[in-house]
Amino acid sequence: MDLSIHAMPPLDGLLRRADALLDRLGGFPPSLRLLMARVAVAAVFWKSGLTKIASWQQTVALFAEEYRVPVLAPELAAWLAAAVELTAPALLVLGLAARLGALSLLGVTAVIQIFVYPESWPEHLLWAALLTMIVTEGPGRLSLDHLLRTCLLGRRR
Repeated sequence: MDLSIHAMPPLDGLLRRADALLDRLGGFPPSLRLLMARVAVAAVFWKSGLTKIASWQQTVALFAEEYRVPVLAPELAAWLAAAVELTAPALLVLGLAARLGALSLLGVTAVIQIFVYPESWPEHLLWAALLTMIVTEGPGRLSLDHLLRTCLLGRRR
């Protein structure tokens, strides 16, 4: 049994094919990636906001007994959380003031991580990664922000 190097496919050709595949993957449209990030993270918070308004008494009780956000009264904390969780996701999906929406949800994520469920950091880190991408890169071309910027300012990116 000959196990010489000649029996293996040429490494150079394999590396070229792998490099070509990586180039194709690198061509994934950034605007589509950003749209997916916006919709994915918006869905998480939208669902949470709907749960909060479905049973307001239970929501206030959760803020009073389990969440215990410091400084704010449970009713105010519940109201603020519901308001952000229902408005910011709509902004993200539309791509309208998307950076502001993402920034507000980053704040909610930080409060949840620090004061409510610190043991759930892997999930919170995922949310924060998507939100940070939106804050730093903007919502992309598939957004009302881009459309407004293009129409009003005549700027293209």
